[in-house]
Amino acid sequence: MFKQMFGMRKVKIIEEIIYRPLSGTLLKLEEVPDPTFSKKMLGEGVAIEPSEGRVSSPVDGVIIHVFPTKHAIGIRSDSGLELLIHIGLETVNMKGEGFAVLVNEGERVQVGDPLIEFSLDLIKEKASSCITPIVITNTEKIDSIEHISGLKNGKERLFTVIVK
Repeated sequence: MFKQMFGMRKVKIIEEIIYRPLSGTLLKLEEVPDPTFSKKMLGEGVAIEPSEGRVSSPVDGVIIHVFPTKHAIGIRSDSGLELLIHIGLETVNMKGEGFAVLVNEGERVQVGDPLIEFSLDLIKEKASSCITPIVITNTEKIDSIEHISGLKNGKERLFTVIVK
């Protein structure tokens, strides 16, 4: 897809669909009870209060960071967006207990590939919340973002991003 800019040259528009990485109740990022996320200090996104303990890849891309405490993972999509999936709040204090990472840094993933399994019951017991923010950390690459839901290719979309 191309867009004419000021009658001069054509600029390629890249549309990236971010799919739902886990099941549960969808929340606005502003509803997350942690100012780092609710004030969007780390970037733009959404959050999910999970109903089961499994995170799947929301994009096609590469794993760029697996936190040593296994509670968070970073993915760079094929369009260059960098996403952080942070399972629960204050889960860093669990030091990996109840988390099983299923991928390695540098590994290529596709939408729906399993990334992390976790004990939802243990997070509810030991952390302040199980709410899981999904954040685009390199917001300078976002031209526009549209929060949507609905199925595409059998997978539920969270939002569509136009990438610069």
